[in-house]
Amino acid sequence: MVVFSVPAEVTVILLDIEGTTTPIAFVKDILFPYIKENVKEYLQTHWEEEECQQDVNLLRKQAEEDAHLDGAIPIPAASGNGVDELQQIIQAVVDNVCWQMSLDRKTTALKQLQGHMWKAAFTAGHMKTEFFEDVVPAVRKWREDGMKVYIYSSGSVEAQKLLFGHSTEGNILELFDGHFDTKIGHKVESESYRKIANSIGCSTNNILFLTDITLEASAAEEAGVHVAVVVRPGNAGLTDDEKTSYSLITSFSELYLPSSA
Repeated sequence: MVVFSVPAEVTVILLDIEGTTTPIAFVKDILFPYIKENVKEYLQTHWEEEECQQDVNLLRKQAEEDAHLDGAIPIPAASGNGVDELQQIIQAVVDNVCWQMSLDRKTTALKQLQGHMWKAAFTAGHMKTEFFEDVVPAVRKWREDGMKVYIYSSGSVEAQKLLFGHSTEGNILELFDGHFDTKIGHKVESESYRKIANSIGCSTNNILFLTDITLEASAAEEAGVHVAVVVRPGNAGLTDDEKTSYSLITSFSELYLPSSA
């Protein structure tokens, strides 16, 4: 087994989610298809609720900004003309959401609706997050060894808490000291990692960041963060250069903490 010796100064482990703790297939084959398959029914069920109306208004504003884009789908405003009009508006929202998702867009409007839909699905028990089997035992062990463990993902903090609160392992939120999303900055910008260190109250070289994306690894390294690139089934392949440039692990169990020696 490959062993990655964690440098002695590391007191914080920062984790990416997709492709690191959770299979990309779960996100790609379960989370996102759920939105496309259920968005129409969700809108029809929740249409009168204030949260749903806020989501639709935000999507409508986004659609206005997108009007110049090829294939953009406008969302008409309601003029109070009964059931047929309502169904047309709902269909426009559905088409707009599917269009944005087909382009893999990350607009706030889209993420907000997705977050609310996932929340309803997780809370109702229709969906549970899957983790790689080495993840939860390793995180428990790190904590026993005195490490702090944080999450940094492009998914919102709210969405992260849903994932870790409703999993096949139960609610494991208590295993994490905190969560960061792109509000602190994008994952491919080194400044984001300095801000995270600042927020935790440590120096960047006290952090070990685990990610499957080498652009993120490179940005973190530039900020002085220690990095290991996680190689998992279903993740994007690495070039020969990337394989030699980074420390690689295929399981969290390959991390060797000097403190536990």
